[in-house]
Amino acid sequence: MGRSVGNWGRGMSAVRFMEATRRIWLVNNASSGSNDDQALLALEECCGRNGFRVAHRTSFPAQELPTPAVLDAAGIDGVAVFAGDGTINSLLTELSGWGGAVLVLPGGTMNLLFHRLHGDRPMEQVVEAAASGRSVMRRPAIIRCDYGDAYAGLLAGPGTSWNQVREAMRKTDIADMAGSTVAAIQETLGGEMIACVEPPLGRQEGYPLLEMEPTEDGIEIAAYHSESPGEYLEQGLALLKRNFREGPHEFLGRPRKLRVASTQGHPFGMLIDGEPAGAAPSVEFTLVTCEVDLIATEVDGI
Repeated sequence: MGRSVGNWGRGMSAVRFMEATRRIWLVNNASSGSNDDQALLALEECCGRNGFRVAHRTSFPAQELPTPAVLDAAGIDGVAVFAGDGTINSLLTELSGWGGAVLVLPGGTMNLLFHRLHGDRPMEQVVEAAASGRSVMRRPAIIRCDYGDAYAGLLAGPGTSWNQVREAMRKTDIADMAGSTVAAIQETLGGEMIACVEPPLGRQEGYPLLEMEPTEDGIEIAAYHSESPGEYLEQGLALLKRNFREGPHEFLGRPRKLRVASTQGHPFGMLIDGEPAGAAPSVEFTLVTCEVDLIATEVDGI
């Protein structure tokens, strides 16, 4: 699913990004994990040292995201996004089909898409690589369903209720955190399980949580389970830290298309790139190609 676009082979992509988009549009989210004023100032200084000038900036969600028409009218064909995976998801969805390029930067808590595109490189190295031509353009594989596209990953099942606890913790709302924790435990212990039904994968009786990650080879599925009270607590803590794979789980495969259904026919919750999505008793997931060019530095020889 990853590819070079036109003549944008190794090196050529970032050279064009530098020359044609020295004026860039920056999108950030003030509520994301790394988006304080000091971090934004450091980012703008980093851009300046590498020949980029932030000509316009959008603070989402207080301001509307730039559309392809707005960017084209401003003569901008490069957008840098310094936010969490949820904001990045909204931006890439808005820019689907646009002819410019997007540079994803680590402005959130987990920064899963950033690491997918850039590995463990620090932000400064990524900006420098984009400016100097040591990068490529990619349209990576993503997961699509009726409720949206997942660029970094997707969670489904009653275990997603732990996200409410995490949000209460982030806001230091003790009362809400306590209530959410009780509800999450009850939902995970007694909630309806979900199972992979087409193709049939894993346990027929289902799981409290499925994690799906887009890869070039297919939708990588990790199924989480809890057989004892201790494992339920372990899984809940892993979900709170958003380091899901610390909890007990098993790998189910990498299909290119998958249908997941609840075992009793009731709707189950989902998190797409960390944000709550719709609920349904059965959902089909398909591996498709991202519809906007992303700058990547996690490639051989870079």
